[in-house]
Amino acid sequence: MTLQRRILVLVCAVLLLAAVGVLAVVRASSRADEKNQPQAGGPQITRGEVTLAPDAGERRIVFRNMAWGPHRDELATVPAGAPQGPRTASGVSCLRFHAAAGTGICLQADKGGVQESYRAVVLDAHLKEVSAHPLAGIPTRARVSPGGHLVAWTVFVGGDSYAGTNFSTRTSLLDLRTGTFDASLEDFAIRKDGKAYRNADVNFWGVTFAADERTFYATLATGGQTYLVRGDLAERTVTTLRENLECPSLSPDGTRLVFKKRVPGLSPDAPWRLYVLDLASMRETPLAEERSVDDQVVWTDDKTVVYSLPGDFGADLYSLPADGSGAPAPLMASALAPAFLG
Repeated sequence: MTLQRRILVLVCAVLLLAAVGVLAVVRASSRADEKNQPQAGGPQITRGEVTLAPDAGERRIVFRNMAWGPHRDELATVPAGAPQGPRTASGVSCLRFHAAAGTGICLQADKGGVQESYRAVVLDAHLKEVSAHPLAGIPTRARVSPGGHLVAWTVFVGGDSYAGTNFSTRTSLLDLRTGTFDASLEDFAIRKDGKAYRNADVNFWGVTFAADERTFYATLATGGQTYLVRGDLAERTVTTLRENLECPSLSPDGTRLVFKKRVPGLSPDAPWRLYVLDLASMRETPLAEERSVDDQVVWTDDKTVVYSLPGDFGADLYSLPADGSGAPAPLMASALAPAFLG
């Protein structure tokens, strides 16, 4: 092959790659623009006031709206008694969200820089920013304590899914009473099987707080196994309680945890089933949801839980009795990360 022919081939290859790149950008832009258009048959959404105040009247749900249109990804609200009714959108966007007692935690994309980054924003009852903290990875879990004094969040710093084993997380805790910020739960002392434990492969995720504003539960992963741990903020310790529990969520009365559990024989891509653990007897009860749920479940009250599953427009919410009876019931379409307030 002559030098001229080689140059011609090289130029053609460069032009082809450039064309492919341009086409990919155009398609991505077109897809993004499509998501900004309201979906046919989607919920009615209008801009208005959204509050996290615990005494704002009727019980309500505040959540991440995932319906396509100009309010996609914004925090929105509906009455708890009419979850499929018209939505009021706030203008505040979050990827993950939780709230309690007038405090909210919003994990959001920081679009101010050249490279995509994320931050954790503490919100007051009027959705005003109280403080913000840069995140080391992709947002995945968020929780506020029942009294609104503690917040926690988890990000992926390596990998982007809990389904496999090749991922790394970082879980942070913030005490709003004192301003104490623990950048990583990995700094806490671990007691495993009654003994002090240290290992470089330790990961934590899925914090849930008790009403005493000191005790918390979370998932610890190490040595290829997951564990339920009970944490003590004052002592800065975590203690293993049980194997094979992920993303616990404490019931309002503090007696039970709902969690996802890996069940042998299921697909590696969809390995979980929902269970409830009675903390007094340590007895597990499987819930009546046969699909794999990769979510940190929320309690609406002491009898019912709510969780997300993939939907046509991101995610849909379902409700389920917490005693193992009944069947899953659709709660809201195109919604994620609900907080039940009031």
